[in-house]
Amino acid sequence: MRIIPLALAAFSSVVGQNVPLNVAQAVEQAGEKYAVVRVSSERIAEASANITLARQAFLPRADFVSQINRATRNNVYGMLFPQQVIAPISGPPNPSNSLTNVWGTAAGFLVSWEPFDFGLRKAHVDVATAARRRAETGVQRTRFEVSAAAADAFLTILAAQQTAEAAKSAVERAKVLHDLTTALVSAELRPGADSSRTRAGLAQAQAALIQSEQAANVARAVLGQYLDSPAAAVHVAPGRLLQNPNEIQAIVAAKPEHPAVQEQQAAIDESKARQKVLDRSFYPKFNAQGTLYARGTGANPDFTTGGAAAGLGPNIHNWGLGFSMSLPVTEYLSLRVKREAETARERTETARMQQIRQDLNGRQEQAKAMLDGAIRISQTIPIQLEAAKASLEQASVRYKAGLAGVLDVAEAQRLLTQTEIDGALAKLQIWRALLAIVTAQGDLKPFLDQAVAP
Repeated sequence: MRIIPLALAAFSSVVGQNVPLNVAQAVEQAGEKYAVVRVSSERIAEASANITLARQAFLPRADFVSQINRATRNNVYGMLFPQQVIAPISGPPNPSNSLTNVWGTAAGFLVSWEPFDFGLRKAHVDVATAARRRAETGVQRTRFEVSAAAADAFLTILAAQQTAEAAKSAVERAKVLHDLTTALVSAELRPGADSSRTRAGLAQAQAALIQSEQAANVARAVLGQYLDSPAAAVHVAPGRLLQNPNEIQAIVAAKPEHPAVQEQQAAIDESKARQKVLDRSFYPKFNAQGTLYARGTGANPDFTTGGAAAGLGPNIHNWGLGFSMSLPVTEYLSLRVKREAETARERTETARMQQIRQDLNGRQEQAKAMLDGAIRISQTIPIQLEAAKASLEQASVRYKAGLAGVLDVAEAQRLLTQTEIDGALAKLQIWRALLAIVTAQGDLKPFLDQAVAP
């Protein structure tokens, strides 16, 4: 009995996949499903965790230690430089070297807190916040690029479909001409070469149709990649994309802030925040400290040892309160070099910002030139189409009357097919130019609003 619900679920899934998407829906799904967007989004979580980590530096630090050992108790006078190999021993030196060993135990707390730090901890928080801001703008830029690519793939599918429709009409005309020529050749009213020529023309038209269908399938595969969907399940609804757009000047005149510019500004801000950290890193460090500890040992001050269990528990207690100051004197030169390097990085990011703005301005100018040309071409299409149809009609009449050759009809058909393709693509070229403009501007919303408007 569970087979029926499973079958219904599978059927619903298939039906859902076959529902045509308009360009706005395709763009939205691409921004949600494409893996590179999710990868970028995880960087925000990482940056947020770094902010929490930086803020924890404001809290006091508490350390606990506990140990037990069995060791000899020989001690000597003399200085020993700090190192990590020789274990320190407290107490007076023994009068003789002995391998007698005793128990030793220790347990204690140490609490440290910086009451003031000249803004160093806040500077670290600001760096982490700037890094999160950069991650957020990086996600926005990635999502925008994926959305623009999905919209471009959507237009490519429509262009391939329109070309395929024109190619189908060309195949029908080529088939009609071939049938007519074959009949005339059979009646010995035309030479056999005419039939061969029209057969070749029909084969060329069929090949063009196959190529256009192949281009449509490839475009579906590209869009399916962004939608995380197989190409066969990608179906598009053109909306108003096969009509002339409205309010073109409103789109051209828009001045939004491009996500790439926002991301680059975040990179500059992050570099400035790191410079503030370096500026505050050479100040003295002040620590208020408190300690409570206890020790136990089996060695007595008179150089004797206690019983077998002596020293197993810490029985000598101490506490202490203090205030310390430290200054990393030798780090001054390295901090200055790091500051210079970070300043150079800021200049690099600023120069990259200028380059991004120049590139975007150049792309906008190119897109505007494309738009102007597409509009002017679309205005000539009706005249071309009317002339091509008249030319084909006249060539067909002349061919039937024996006043023209089959090559004249084939050339007229080719001209009409090309004009139909140009006409089908003319409006899409205007939309593609508008897409290029809003992509360079950094906001797809005006384009999408017009594309799906009722």
